[in-house]
Amino acid sequence: MTIEGFDQVLAAARTGAEWALTTLYRELQPKILRYLSAREPSEAEDLASEVWLDVAAGLHRFEGSEDGFRAWVFTIARRRVLDLRRRAVVRSAPVSTGAGGADRGVGNVEDEAMAAIGARAALASIMRLPPAQADVVLLRVLGDLSVNEVATIVGKRPGAVRVLQHRALRNLARILPEEGVTG
Repeated sequence: MTIEGFDQVLAAARTGAEWALTTLYRELQPKILRYLSAREPSEAEDLASEVWLDVAAGLHRFEGSEDGFRAWVFTIARRRVLDLRRRAVVRSAPVSTGAGGADRGVGNVEDEAMAAIGARAALASIMRLPPAQADVVLLRVLGDLSVNEVATIVGKRPGAVRVLQHRALRNLARILPEEGVTG
């Protein structure tokens, strides 16, 4: 994300300036929607709306850089997905409450994998990964977040995120040929 004059845009957005809010929305909405579509396809639009409501409500509290803002918005998006899943568990029959993706991690070489295959095929392949690995890949690639940012979002150490990323890449290397996708 590169917003010229980010500090001024953020300051204006805090005052409710429509042009500033539109700038932030246009920059992040496509990435947020892709992330949410990969995690919860049938709920992505609704979740994205919730994310932007949360952003608007918390904008006055945010302090940080442009990269920090992007990480903050993706943190909100991830929390909306987790909240949706918790609500679904509560509504359904009693289910054991496992980690629910608590050990989500981050990837690094995913950019190359994404470039080698089409976006739809990539998302389909990524969704075959264990949830923690898929979340890492999605946050790193779609969110364009660093290992440290993803570690903060998922509550893991950067080293654990790197391990999840490595496992995700190893699994993708196995999955892609099975699906007939070649680089």
